[in-house]
Amino acid sequence: MVVSREETNKQFFLDRYRELGHRLTGDEKTPQAIRMNTIKTSDAEIMETLTSLDIKLTIVPYLDHGYVVEESRFSLGASIEYLLGLYSLQESASMYAAQTLAPNSGDTVLDMCAAPGGKTTQMAAYMGNRGQLYAVDVDRRRVYALENNLERCGVMNSLVYHGDVTGMELGTRFSKVLLDAPCSGNYVTDPGWFGKRSIEDVHRNAEIQRRLLSAAVRHLEPGGTLLYSTCSLEPEENELNMEWLLRNHEAFLEEIDGPGEKGLTEVFGQRLSEEISNSHRFWPNMTHTQGFFLAKVVKK
Repeated sequence: MVVSREETNKQFFLDRYRELGHRLTGDEKTPQAIRMNTIKTSDAEIMETLTSLDIKLTIVPYLDHGYVVEESRFSLGASIEYLLGLYSLQESASMYAAQTLAPNSGDTVLDMCAAPGGKTTQMAAYMGNRGQLYAVDVDRRRVYALENNLERCGVMNSLVYHGDVTGMELGTRFSKVLLDAPCSGNYVTDPGWFGKRSIEDVHRNAEIQRRLLSAAVRHLEPGGTLLYSTCSLEPEENELNMEWLLRNHEAFLEEIDGPGEKGLTEVFGQRLSEEISNSHRFWPNMTHTQGFFLAKVVKK
């Protein structure tokens, strides 16, 4: 019997997750979710509109403006309300990153890998469309999507830059930085994930993330906060990167609460700093979301 690469990879990664304490099936799913855009509307107002269109929504209890779509007769990415920027399509765990960073109108904020802009528009809403929000992305095609999302959602406090943020000097230091890092992703939102990913991909992405983390710390003002997030379940891209950060930069981790579990402090037999437990993981079998990791880093 010939075993496909996808089946081999699936067993490899599921065995890793089991060693990390979770018996995942590889078939976990995340429901569609939307985030209300408070720059243009209120939750109550858009809820009334969507309910009148026979869309059934359930509030996500740990999110400020996030709702799971229980039922809809049409694509929520093609409605008039979506095109007007009254809401955005955004996965539940993904919304928790900007919510945890919680920028306000007094902050100067950098979104390091901003495209396509879901978290950028979310942060602009938290800032009341005031303050300064710098949005950077290295991919020109994705920058177009970022610009379109900012315009659709009525964002007025953002400057958009195309380029490699690791080599950029933006002329200021930031009170808050969001690094939603490019990562290996996970199978929950990508049905073909097991057929496309290998441990070599994970190691390669971890190296890229460390370069981005160093740039993030450099762009922060002393006492400033970096929110690091990935949609990867792999510890090389998450806890092991945080261990590397603490050893190589003057920073510490603040505790993050929420659904899921604290960050791992033992990874495949390697003992990590207890401080890593201040980070946070969304495990698909626990939270019914995609896999997600967050760490809140404060520069000394």
